[in-house]
Amino acid sequence: MAIIERVELFMVDLVPKVERVDAIQSFASQETPIVRLTDADGAVGTGYCYTIGTGGGAIMSLLRETLAPRLIGREAEQVEAIWRDLLFSTHATAVGAITSLALAAIDTALWDLRCRKAGLPLWRLAGGAQSWVPLYSTEGGWLQIAADDLVADALAMKAADYAGSKIKIGKPTVAQDRQRLAAVREAVGDEYQILVDANQCFSLSEAMRRADMLAELDIGWFEEPMRADDVGAHAALSRRSRVPVAVGESLYSISQFKDYMQQGGCSIVQVDVARIGGITPWLKVAHMAEAFNMSVCPHFLMELHVSLVCAVPNAPMLEYIPQLDAITTSRIDIRKGRAHPPETPGLGIDWDWTAIRAASAEPEAITEGI
Repeated sequence: MAIIERVELFMVDLVPKVERVDAIQSFASQETPIVRLTDADGAVGTGYCYTIGTGGGAIMSLLRETLAPRLIGREAEQVEAIWRDLLFSTHATAVGAITSLALAAIDTALWDLRCRKAGLPLWRLAGGAQSWVPLYSTEGGWLQIAADDLVADALAMKAADYAGSKIKIGKPTVAQDRQRLAAVREAVGDEYQILVDANQCFSLSEAMRRADMLAELDIGWFEEPMRADDVGAHAALSRRSRVPVAVGESLYSISQFKDYMQQGGCSIVQVDVARIGGITPWLKVAHMAEAFNMSVCPHFLMELHVSLVCAVPNAPMLEYIPQLDAITTSRIDIRKGRAHPPETPGLGIDWDWTAIRAASAEPEAITEGI
């Protein structure tokens, strides 16, 4: 047990390895705020979050001016109390993406510190439900990629024993989406999973049309078919669609997930540890989904999510999108298409501090509380 004495803030802007275009946006920047905590024993915990190119400055400002000073003098082991106190301190700006992302950077650092001091990896301390999880790949399925290249990537992933591939949809016509998906289905056969992501681009009526086509091709899930804040539309689609509806990457509170589950707006929960506000609320959403007999297949952040999906019993797959290679020396452990969680204490992410310092402005250090 030791109080937090120092908080350091870093901001690194990472360039994705491949061009990423979906139905509503493209992005070539990945702002990555990093928080490093030091307690009175000298123990260190590191956490992070991300954006897709905008809002990073606002997150850093919120951390610097409002949240980080409130950590000084707090008992680091009281993770739940700290999370709730910080949320209340920002109640005028919550629920929202900026606040949740800032909370996540702190909460993941607190969990890293807790696990390191306990000498346990995150996946064991948080539950230890399964020792590996199948992977599916998204990096080869972006909307701008031609059908032949979609096929080549899916075949490569199948050969590597991945469970499936995710393909972006949202072309102007159903026929165009069908052509791309049908080419992949013909190539990979019936046993390989094909998942699709619309990135909130459709109306309810158009989503229903696409759902019929997706069912014909035995698509595994229909991700973010409509605006994420329209629970009723997702419930209407879920009642009609033969393809499971997946949502979660654009939800920012436990209560929002509760509304989706209660109203039958989804059957696959894609809670993102950064956008929900950290590991503390992530675990609550995952266990709530278990109570509703729903699967958890989180969005992005595979380097952290690999430990979380192995902590809970209802996570059947993990999304493969490399994020942190430029600023870490560790890599996710993949064997025969399965991701294995790190066994080292903490989050299991080995940060390359030389690379981080070279890629970021001078870090800010906070040692006085408010």
